[in-house]
Amino acid sequence: MTTVVEGLVEERHGPVLVLRIDRPEARNALNGAVIRGIGAAALRAEADPEIRAIVLTGTGDRAFCAGMDLRAFAEGEDIGTDSDEAAGYARLSKGELTVPVIGAANGSAVGGGLELLLGADIIVASSEAKFGLPEVKRGLFPAGGGTAIGTRIPVGAALELTLMGDTIPAQRGYELGLINAVVAPGEVLNTALDYARRVAANAPLGLSAVKELVRLTQADPERAGERLSHWQSVVFTSNDAKEGATAFMEKRAPVWQGQ
Repeated sequence: MTTVVEGLVEERHGPVLVLRIDRPEARNALNGAVIRGIGAAALRAEADPEIRAIVLTGTGDRAFCAGMDLRAFAEGEDIGTDSDEAAGYARLSKGELTVPVIGAANGSAVGGGLELLLGADIIVASSEAKFGLPEVKRGLFPAGGGTAIGTRIPVGAALELTLMGDTIPAQRGYELGLINAVVAPGEVLNTALDYARRVAANAPLGLSAVKELVRLTQADPERAGERLSHWQSVVFTSNDAKEGATAFMEKRAPVWQGQ
């Protein structure tokens, strides 16, 4: 376990990197240090072929992340939006990392916390957690990616969440397709790690391809068609594609090289 920056802890579990927001006294709210720390870790994970999946979670059982730290914001704290680290955070929260991300919502995720969670490809949630985008109640709107929630859940439900600003329980999130699994509070991280390990066991190039294409098909179908051709030429001629077929014939686990 390593505290990379104040408020963020990193843990390695084989091919899985766990990033844990560690500010329980502030309901794991995001300040500049945490945003930059998450972004830097995300960029390092992309550059490290040994990391095959990321699990994103928080400390405690009250909150995954309460969004932006309004006290730090009001005091004019510099988040460093022009930095590489902030760009890495933005890529993660938009679902643009090549590395698969599993969200482990140990507690509630609202505002920017839910926007961060939307960057995860699979979300495991505590049965006690709640989710919402309350920005309109504060004279704002969810400009950090929250308005794209309609790509993940039915548009009517997306409008309900964003127009009313109310929270919904984890079970409702599961019924809408926002959450992949709802488990007891003490089982959130272990379940997320299980998902992450199962994902990490698959071929890296194939994972990158499906992650990009599934998301892009929602946002820009024409561009997704172009990228499909690219990924077909890369993945189907790769050494890993040959290894996958060989391992199947030899009835053994494949050894992926990511090329």
